[in-house]
Amino acid sequence: MNLLAIIAQFYLPTFIKKKRLQELFELTANGFQSDMPGIKGISYNECLNMYAKFSKAKAEEVIELPSKAEEVKKRLYQNAYQMGEKLRRDFRVKTQSDVIRLSKILYKILKIEFTRKASGKIIIKCCFFSKFYSPEICGIISSLDEGVAAGLSAGGRLVFEKRITEGNDCCQATFCMKDVTY
Repeated sequence: MNLLAIIAQFYLPTFIKKKRLQELFELTANGFQSDMPGIKGISYNECLNMYAKFSKAKAEEVIELPSKAEEVKKRLYQNAYQMGEKLRRDFRVKTQSDVIRLSKILYKILKIEFTRKASGKIIIKCCFFSKFYSPEICGIISSLDEGVAAGLSAGGRLVFEKRITEGNDCCQATFCMKDVTY
């Protein structure tokens, strides 16, 4: 992993956090085949709140239409996969530890804190979005998590087993790396 990513574990300037959030906003809007609201001139925190409300509203529009919801989930996954691939190249991700390290940085931007247990389980005890999303909305939007994880790891798989939005005290997921030579 490159030096910039190592430094980002400890400090990430707000303008970089907002830039990454804007990228996520754009690929989410694209996944919903929607225009993105303007975010110029607003703070990072305002942008994060706007993203949560936007993604919630867009997911609510498709929840009642299962075939449309599946199409949106596929687009979100594909868009996020491409983002993860680009990040893997840009930050020279080479190992599973690199994938986890960069994932923590990305989640930190979104005010999501996670730990990885020795068993390979991912535990999320604090998620900014849990106060906005229902279980159904979380199920749609988590396609982004799955896509980024797959792109970062060149085909690995992130599978959620428990979610805060379902009334659990944490989210729990398993991350399986694909056997890949980087």
